[in-house]
Amino acid sequence: MTPKIQKFLAEAKDREPFLVVDVDVVEHNYRELRRLLPLASVFYATKANPAVEIIQRLEKLGSNFDVASPGEIELCMNQGVTADRISYGSTIKKKADIAWAYERGVRLYAFDSDAELEKLATAAPGSRVFCRVLMECEGAEWPLSKKFGCSPRMAADLLVKARDLGLDPYGISFHVGSQQTDLNQWDKAVAQVAQMFTLLHEADVDLRMVNLGGGFPARYRSDVPALEAYAAAISQAMTKHFGNQLPEMIIEPGRGLVGDAGVIQAEVVLISKKDYDDDRRWVYLDIGKFSGLAETMDEAIKYRIVTPHDGGPTGPVSIAGPTCDSVDTLYEKADYQMPLALQVGDKIQILSAGAYTTTYSSVGFNGFPPLKSYCI
Repeated sequence: MTPKIQKFLAEAKDREPFLVVDVDVVEHNYRELRRLLPLASVFYATKANPAVEIIQRLEKLGSNFDVASPGEIELCMNQGVTADRISYGSTIKKKADIAWAYERGVRLYAFDSDAELEKLATAAPGSRVFCRVLMECEGAEWPLSKKFGCSPRMAADLLVKARDLGLDPYGISFHVGSQQTDLNQWDKAVAQVAQMFTLLHEADVDLRMVNLGGGFPARYRSDVPALEAYAAAISQAMTKHFGNQLPEMIIEPGRGLVGDAGVIQAEVVLISKKDYDDDRRWVYLDIGKFSGLAETMDEAIKYRIVTPHDGGPTGPVSIAGPTCDSVDTLYEKADYQMPLALQVGDKIQILSAGAYTTTYSSVGFNGFPPLKSYCI
């Protein structure tokens, strides 16, 4: 929690929970990534936090942007981002949306299926395209399912077809999973991609780019390696498997840029027990899964929580949101301990909450307003 955020929280008068993001931290994280991976182009994953102030700061720093919809394209362009700095990275796009983006100058697109490739050939002729391959995502706290990507064998065939359809088969992408904690995953992925480069070269398709996706972490409850270790793992994997013939590289950080820049302030609404001799308290907050904390699903992302009584005796708790839905339980199995002195009405802070909170907040389930956000 930066001094700027501490000062903002001390002066805040909000009755509802809110997120505050220190944009200087976002800039620092961006500069560190550029320093540690100077050969990689940064395409910020806009979905992580699309606040205008964040887009504006990253645009001034020279960042590129990974987008998933016309709305995100329009948001970025309204902040001065030119079409050549945009990658339409979703593999699931309406043909009309591809045509809309193409009309506005976007020429870089992802795909992972034959049907998507056909849409691109028709609606975005001559564009650069890259195919996403499936990854296991072992070690990721927020793993990605088989919803995205295809097998390497299928990807190779599709990239040959992309050439035959008049598109530019630019490269291959993968994602090792969000909040990845196993640095070996990049070596496994790059090894597979390098084999595909060789195979496709033999088929007269010369790829030029590897999109290494995201996976860079924020600091939640579990320890994670330093950013230097992630950069070293990626650099070593690329050098090991490509030697001196390094292709262009793209990285798509989202959580790693904005996660640690944000803090949510919330309030304790209720503290209760389920039986007289039960030593576990239930702590209900005025924020839950439907108002920004969707990544607590299956207790995957475990946020650090600060209270006014830290340092004193603690006891086991289950933590839940305020809505009339039993799914709105944040932590029941993750062994959270909170101070015995915690009181109804106390303000608590949820750290490293700058990513995937405002964007996951509902429009008003149970009448609770969406998560308010401030950028300072």
